[in-house]
Amino acid sequence: MNWAAMKAIYVNEMVRFFRTITQSFVSPVISTSLYFVVFGSAIGSRIEQVDGVSYGAFIVPGLIMLSIMTQAIANASFGIYFPKFIGTIYELLSAPVNFIEIVIGYVGAAATKSLFLGVVILITAGFFVDLSIAHPIAMMAFMVLTCVSFSLLGFIIGIWAKNFEQLQLVPLLIVTPLVFLGGSFYSISMLPPFWQTVTLFNPVVYLISGFRWSFFGLADVPVFTSLFAIGGFTAICLAAVWWIFKTGWRIRS
Repeated sequence: MNWAAMKAIYVNEMVRFFRTITQSFVSPVISTSLYFVVFGSAIGSRIEQVDGVSYGAFIVPGLIMLSIMTQAIANASFGIYFPKFIGTIYELLSAPVNFIEIVIGYVGAAATKSLFLGVVILITAGFFVDLSIAHPIAMMAFMVLTCVSFSLLGFIIGIWAKNFEQLQLVPLLIVTPLVFLGGSFYSISMLPPFWQTVTLFNPVVYLISGFRWSFFGLADVPVFTSLFAIGGFTAICLAAVWWIFKTGWRIRS
């Protein structure tokens, strides 16, 4: 393993994160605070509890998942797309660095950024609601797995994208709607039976359900099903990345 190369990629990406701290860090925290004001106060005054949990606390796992998913995709996709855009990716591909080291550098940095953001949002939530974590180890495991898997997805999107507009296409038109419809702000048990069945086809439901279980011991789907879903998603992303580097799809052309 070329540890120096991985470190160089990782450090470069982290430096870029802190160089654009307002866009990368402050903006998501402010947005999340507004969610608490709007949903926690306005809607929370009408829906006091969900499954015995105050509504303000109930939406915390969904808000954290929304933030880390979108930020993991954004950071990883831009991180690999920009070298493609300016042409420096060819220098990277010609260097004595294999694809595993490239992926670890870029994906590791994106996952670290989104994990850091998720922890900060969790701390911020403590100023708005009384929050307890029933299973802290499981909570961190779900958060880390989500950061890694969606950073891998962002890496794939960054390679696939041909312009800056396409970088935003999947997060805005697919991921964000799936998160909002995946039980972020409600329990799927509140839906009519037909829509409960439809919602189970949304893969984000399993991630949010498992993450919420780690906080309150409540889950819309079995916890092991959630772990299997995120593990399977990670495996699919890893296989896709391996295929991309094996074939050179949208990298060498």
